[in-house]
Amino acid sequence: MEQRRYPGNSHWYHETQTSLPAQRAALVPEAADIPDRFLLGLMQQAEGELKAVLQQAQPVQLASRDLYQLLLPGQMTTSLTHTLTLYDRVSTALTVAQVTGIQRLCNHYAARLNPLPGPDSSRESNRRLTQITEYARQLAGQPTLIDSAALQRLDDVGLSAPDIISFSQTIGFVSYQARVVAGIHALMALPVRWIPGVTVPPDAVSVTQQGWHPALAALEPRYAAADQLEALTFCLPVMQPDAFVWLLAHDGDVLNGWGHLMQALSDRHDSAESALAVAVTARINGSSGCFYRYPPGDLRDALEQSIEAALNVADEQQKAVILLAAQLTRSPERFSAAHVQPLREAGLTANAVFSVILSTAAAAWGNRLMQSLGSGEVKSG
Repeated sequence: MEQRRYPGNSHWYHETQTSLPAQRAALVPEAADIPDRFLLGLMQQAEGELKAVLQQAQPVQLASRDLYQLLLPGQMTTSLTHTLTLYDRVSTALTVAQVTGIQRLCNHYAARLNPLPGPDSSRESNRRLTQITEYARQLAGQPTLIDSAALQRLDDVGLSAPDIISFSQTIGFVSYQARVVAGIHALMALPVRWIPGVTVPPDAVSVTQQGWHPALAALEPRYAAADQLEALTFCLPVMQPDAFVWLLAHDGDVLNGWGHLMQALSDRHDSAESALAVAVTARINGSSGCFYRYPPGDLRDALEQSIEAALNVADEQQKAVILLAAQLTRSPERFSAAHVQPLREAGLTANAVFSVILSTAAAAWGNRLMQSLGSGEVKSG
């Protein structure tokens, strides 16, 4: 029997479609209308030292909120080259939130998805939604599973190159958002949410130093629109490799916003601890392009072998950074105050700890873009 979907039905596991015609309310309907759609109310809950830390990070928050509005606006129209609907984007965000296991995000995106009209009940629409959902789940949960065949399946169901760029950016953004929220939860000592039966994906088997090549056709300069040229002018001098930037320029506004976010992040956490956190995240995800930006030495050689090998040669502060970044990368829903405390005991301020959290979260985004959109990255783990 062919599955059917009716507008207005909301399910956290939305790929399970229903034949019930009655509209159901979202589980937490007020979560859709929260003013701060990046931290989702956490700024208002913060007190004392943490509130001051979050206030210092306001440029990062503002850039992140701008990106939310670009990727997940209140309404949008489609075209022949930009076919992703608002339903596609919000349902993708919900899938990523489910994979990360962060309840606050699940509530928000489920409530936003509830009133949106879904696709029609044709076999083609069902196949398209299935491929989008499966790809989002794999890239969010285990990026090493994404390969050229996965990209081809997106092309087969009608996604254009600009669609795939915007789609990948949405997955990356929510992966980043989830880890920032999980980090703040830990700094507030809020209880973690344990999901029974969830298996943490294995780390990438290895990383290999090699060049990166785009898996999709990059934007051609002669076809660049004004917003794309503006994004390229800003991002090319500060982001590498150039081919990566030209590929992301298919969605010029988001590239520009992402570049400003990366600049805001670099302005606040250019430290050895943040650089190590980025390397740990890249090693777990198998992102060689990001991993080999870490300075060469004994620690990088050990990290190249495995996280466990790096722990054997690291000092106490480095061990604390490695363990924090590894937990937040592998299983953000289980990240807690216990993973933050060793860094405080090693002498880092709350602001420095939050910088490490932001670095780890941002690396989760960058890794997923480089691995899914090009070759030269580890593809199996």
